[in-house]
Amino acid sequence: MVTTSERQAPAPASAGDERLLTYAQALNEALREEMRRDPTVFVMGEDVAAWGGGGVFGVTRGLADEFGTERVRDTPISEEAIVALAVGAAAAGSRPVVELMYVDFVGLAMEPLVNQAAKLRYMFGGKVSVPLVLRTQQGAGRGNAAQHSQSLEAWFCHVPGLKVVTPSTPADAKGLLVSAIRDNNPVVFLEHKLLYGTRGYVPAGEYAIPLGVADIKRPGRHVTVVGIHMMVLKALQAAEQLAEEGIELEVIDPRTLVPLDEAAIVASVKKTGRLIVTHEAVTRAGYGAEIVARVVELAFDYLDAPPLRVCGKNVPVPYSAVLEEAALPQVADLVAAARALVRGAA
Repeated sequence: MVTTSERQAPAPASAGDERLLTYAQALNEALREEMRRDPTVFVMGEDVAAWGGGGVFGVTRGLADEFGTERVRDTPISEEAIVALAVGAAAAGSRPVVELMYVDFVGLAMEPLVNQAAKLRYMFGGKVSVPLVLRTQQGAGRGNAAQHSQSLEAWFCHVPGLKVVTPSTPADAKGLLVSAIRDNNPVVFLEHKLLYGTRGYVPAGEYAIPLGVADIKRPGRHVTVVGIHMMVLKALQAAEQLAEEGIELEVIDPRTLVPLDEAAIVASVKKTGRLIVTHEAVTRAGYGAEIVARVVELAFDYLDAPPLRVCGKNVPVPYSAVLEEAALPQVADLVAAARALVRGAA
């Protein structure tokens, strides 16, 4: 699927041609270019070099052939050991990019991530940096059931010291991963398993998208929709449907949740007067609540209706395809919510 927004990819630093790449290919290109540029960058994780290279989703495919197994390291299945080793390597001057196969297993690595990576710079008065990128994937929609389908971005956003990135297009995935690798702080880089095969135009050559800058994927004047990951694509589909009724959605992709470009969201709400936040993670205590709170604090007088959250049900993700679909927010849910807001029924 190629959206209009993907045509709005940032221009490369050195002018180059755009290519149609998958999300996974764009990530691979970012890793390859950064490893060529900086010898301190290395990749580590389960099967990132084996299986012909690439890990379970093929993102690191071919890197071991070019850079060798010293810089593309396969690890045992031990999430705590992977992240703890990366924290030490980062503190010692390297720039590790670690891959956890599924975000669902990050609980095993929370001690080194939360108590070490996120805090070392603060506790040592800025004398230690931890330029660590933790890449992992989340999300549902492919029948992977409750233990392989969660969206846990809110966990990481709650921890001071961590930056959190959630790209939704191939162009954003490449540019944001470059910025994450060059950042001197730990970055949790969350990908979505259903996005790996999506395609979009990606600028050739080196470019980086700054962390903390949102992107308006589609301009509109009636309702602001802030989406995360797959919900950006679903919001764009909803916008197409509602445009036929004269309802214009402005779709905003925050791209990074920490830091959050709240100025872009507030400016949009001041224009539209209405807000919907949508993500796959469960509604209760999800990141959508944080966005709603920021808007209420900063733009309450501009709201013409209460903000709405169109998010995942408060249940484990079911294995059954029918139940899984019911547990996740769908395009129809966004369409109904936007209609209700505009027509005063919400």
